[in-house]
Amino acid sequence: PEVCLRLEVGPNAAVHSPLAVQNGFLHMLVHSYTAELFMSFLTNLGPFLEDEIIPEVIPMEIEVVDAKITLKDDSPRVYPTSPGPIPITLAVDHVIVKRRDDGVFYLTAPQGEGSPKQEKPVSVLQEQKAPVGCVLAAPAAGARGLQLKEVPELQRELQTMKISLAEANMDKARLLQEIRKYNPLFQL
Repeated sequence: PEVCLRLEVGPNAAVHSPLAVQNGFLHMLVHSYTAELFMSFLTNLGPFLEDEIIPEVIPMEIEVVDAKITLKDDSPRVYPTSPGPIPITLAVDHVIVKRRDDGVFYLTAPQGEGSPKQEKPVSVLQEQKAPVGCVLAAPAAGARGLQLKEVPELQRELQTMKISLAEANMDKARLLQEIRKYNPLFQL
C-alpha cells in the first residue's frame, strides 16, 4: 500500500479553509490498501479512542483509492455445528472523506466533469454511481457497444440481482443452521 501525508499550516493553508491557517490542514492519500480485520478489533476501538479532552478541529481530506478490507467475525458460535459466519469484504474504488471547519466528516465520490457536486455527512447513506467511462467494457465503436442511456438501467438491474442473490444465500445459510440444530449430521 502507498500512504502519502501532507500537513500544511500557516497563511498558505488558507486555500483549504480559514481554520487551516491556525490549526493546519491534513491531506492523506491511501492507495492499494488490503487488510483483514476481526470484528472484535472494531468493537474494541471505542474505549481506545475515548478522550477526556475535546480535541481541536483540524480540517482534513482523506482520499482512499483501490482499497479492500475484509471483516471476519471472531465471536463465539451460537451453534457448535454451524459453519460460521461468512467474511464481509468492503471494496472501495475511490472515496474522499473531508472534515470541514464545523468538525463534520463528509463522504464524497470523485466528481467527473459536468456532474453536480454533492456532499453528504458520513451518517447519511447515499448510493454512489460509477462514472460511465468506467462501466463500458465493450468498445464504444461497433454494433455491440452499450448505449449511454442503457448503462444506468443495467447498473440498477445488476444491483437488484446482487441484492436478491445475497438474500437467497442468507436464507439458505439460516435454513441450514436451523436444520443442523436438530440434526447435526445433516449434509446438503
